[in-house]
Amino acid sequence: MSGFFRRFFAPRWRHRDPRVRHMAIAQLDKRKPADHQALEQLARDEDATVRREALAQFDDPALLLAWLEAHDNAELRARLSQLLCGSVPDAPPLNQRLTLVDTLEDHDLLVTLTEAGDNQQLRLAALARLDDEAALIRQACDNGIAAVRHAAAERVTSHAGLQRLAREARRDKAVIRQARERLQRLRADAEETQAQQAARQRILEALEAHALHAWEPLYGARYRHLIREWEALGDTPSDEQERRFQEASQRCHKTLSDHETEGHAQHQALQRQEEAAHTRATLVEALEDAVASLAQASSLTHQDIDSLRAQQRLHGERWLALSDHYPPDDDIQARYAAAQAACQRVNDAWDRATTHAKALEDALRDDHAAIDDCLARIDWPNDLPPTPLIQEARRLRQAETADGDAPVDLAALQEELDALEHHLDRGTLKTASRSYRQLRQRLDALPRASRGELEARLKRLGARLAELRDWRGFVAGPKRTQLIDSIEALAEDDTLPDADRDRRHRQLIKEWAALGDAAATAELSQRFRSASQRIHDALADWYQRRDDERKRNLEAREALCEQLEELIAHPDSRADPDILRQIRNRAREQWQQFSPVPREQAKPLGQRFGRVRHELQALIDRRAGEIGEAKRQLIAEAEALVEADMSASQRSEDAKALQARWRALGRAAKGEEQMLWRQFRGLCDRIFAAREAERENRAQQAQARLDSMQALIDRFDAWQPERADESATLDAGIREAEALEPLPGGRRSEGMRRRWQGIVRTRRERLVHLALAEQADRWQVLRPLVDAHVAADAQMLQGEDAGDVAAPEALPRDWQQAHAARNASRREGTTDTAEHLLARLVVQVALLADEPVAAEDEPLRLEVQVARLNNGLGQAPQPDQELAEVLRQLLATGPVTPTAWTTLVARFDTLFDALARRVA
Repeated sequence: MSGFFRRFFAPRWRHRDPRVRHMAIAQLDKRKPADHQALEQLARDEDATVRREALAQFDDPALLLAWLEAHDNAELRARLSQLLCGSVPDAPPLNQRLTLVDTLEDHDLLVTLTEAGDNQQLRLAALARLDDEAALIRQACDNGIAAVRHAAAERVTSHAGLQRLAREARRDKAVIRQARERLQRLRADAEETQAQQAARQRILEALEAHALHAWEPLYGARYRHLIREWEALGDTPSDEQERRFQEASQRCHKTLSDHETEGHAQHQALQRQEEAAHTRATLVEALEDAVASLAQASSLTHQDIDSLRAQQRLHGERWLALSDHYPPDDDIQARYAAAQAACQRVNDAWDRATTHAKALEDALRDDHAAIDDCLARIDWPNDLPPTPLIQEARRLRQAETADGDAPVDLAALQEELDALEHHLDRGTLKTASRSYRQLRQRLDALPRASRGELEARLKRLGARLAELRDWRGFVAGPKRTQLIDSIEALAEDDTLPDADRDRRHRQLIKEWAALGDAAATAELSQRFRSASQRIHDALADWYQRRDDERKRNLEAREALCEQLEELIAHPDSRADPDILRQIRNRAREQWQQFSPVPREQAKPLGQRFGRVRHELQALIDRRAGEIGEAKRQLIAEAEALVEADMSASQRSEDAKALQARWRALGRAAKGEEQMLWRQFRGLCDRIFAAREAERENRAQQAQARLDSMQALIDRFDAWQPERADESATLDAGIREAEALEPLPGGRRSEGMRRRWQGIVRTRRERLVHLALAEQADRWQVLRPLVDAHVAADAQMLQGEDAGDVAAPEALPRDWQQAHAARNASRREGTTDTAEHLLARLVVQVALLADEPVAAEDEPLRLEVQVARLNNGLGQAPQPDQELAEVLRQLLATGPVTPTAWTTLVARFDTLFDALARRVA
């Protein structure tokens, strides 16, 4: 066919003349699918007049919005603005327009709706979709409805925007006042934030400076005060500030823990020193008792001397070991020297008696005249009991020179017998034995007639003494055997460390000496001494190394004393007492580390170190006194500052300068430092009281905002929307939350924001589900009409004239066109196409309901998903709008056979029921 005929027979709406196309529009019926498609093409015509007339035939803004995404032009925007603003008679109902506005993204249309909408609710809904601050300022200044102006002004948050709003909003004084008030709040918040940052920086610097100070009595209190001030601030610190705060806190903790450790160590050292003093007193008393017990004996035997010498050696080694660590006092040293001298005097007398024993025995046997000469050479002390040989010589000389009529002191003998009985009652075997021997000798020297009852009583006490000796020997015998086995095993053990071996050796010697002469024999003593000597020989090298170590420690102690003496000889007039205290404490620690030292130098060197420490303490006290005087001057300046006539800020700054000078001075004497600090701190507290009150006021305001936000969160947490049109309640809550911003910084505020965002998200999801359920409930209303169309389709397929199905009363507007299209499709459509479209709708509803899709419908699922994305330009449409479009298409699609519809309608019923039950 030629081009002429094609043009001749072509519809008028396709004519080349725009005027003809314009006139043809009046003859097109949009309810007919063919005419509807023609109108759609004319709505995209190249002529603006044709486009305007064609668009005037459409009253569905959802359809026009879909066209706008693909074919944007001025006439389409104008028609959309008329329909959405309600300025034309065929505009959709307000509820439908509000629903469309909730999904509208076009900025220009939203501005037009906000300015020209026929309803305040519509304008507010469009305003809520606007995010451009410039547009919000324009609406706050020029909109004709006061509520819209106020809502727009509330959403202007930037400082520049509020300034512009305060200048340009001449139409509404309330908007101007609101903008100015929010500007003032922003400035106040900025000033508060700046003040809090300055306070945080000040506290941080104070904490870092405090971490560098040495410990003082109020160190911990000052640290806790700074921590409370830091935690009381409402803003959130930066990462750098948090890092500096943690580092300074750790240094302060270390200072406190080091002081506690030092105090504990000093306490333990003092306790060990007291234990050493007690041990020394015990050692001296033991030596004194040993010498005193010898004086009370009747005669002196070899066992007594061996026991005395063993105790002297054991106690002497213990004394030297204690002196290596803790120098003794002069009094206890004098007592120890006297006891050692007494022991040595006994040993010297015994050595002389042993040397001349042979000569004395010969004199007693052959020449009594030489007895006096032997006794003179022995020179036995009168206060010591004689040996049996000397006692026999003296008795012989006394017998030769004695006077038979010498008086006998029976009362004194009776008292000595009482004392002997007392010793037996107490179980003191050694003292009782000596008393018994002495009494036995004295009674033997008396005439038999004078002994009387005294001899009988002495025999009874002698029997008790023998019983006690047997019992002690019975107990001590196994112990001596055990000690000999232990020391011989120790002598053979080469695996034990030398220090532990020497310590075990000393312990065994001490336990052996503690047994005294109980169950003692020469053979056992010889075995014990032989094993002890082998241990001494084995430890000779270790003793040498120990002596070398003691020599090195001696040199180190002497060098330490020289350094301290040099410091005291040339003191610094500005020396910090804390540094001097550290030197003193460190010197004491080093002195204890350089231990042990040789015994002969321990005492004089210890006295030298004590004198140096005393002089160093005097220097510390002198410098502390000077610092105390300087701090009293600072207190006087603080008192003058309290009474000074100046601003509170200047007074606070001057007080801070005084505090810095106070910290730089160091510490005064221990008792004086606390007293001065209490006075100075009280004055500073008075100066800072006004500032603290202001901070508390700001904290109360911040707490009030937090409480309001918490109340809002609790209210909306308990609220559950029951209808889809309750979104305004949620929007009001969002605006209320925005009005409470900015919240104070901190974890609680962040937690509130996260919880509020979660509540808003869940409530919006529920509103979407409610809207979807409401659309699903419309299926029950639509189904009778669809069933009537299916029945009409069945008559038409049987060849009968079914006619059009009448529209029920009050048919919703969005279904009227679909109803007309369904009647038209019955005459022109095919069942295959309709059944394919209905199958797609089933898949689309299944996707909306999150229900599984049959395997044979998988191609349709992909086709539906692609179509949904294409319609939304990459974004899925709102579920309720999509479901509404599905209902409209379900009504408009036909014809369909009753058999196919029976299969499909069961699936539709199940899916729509699932959608309706999602919010149950």
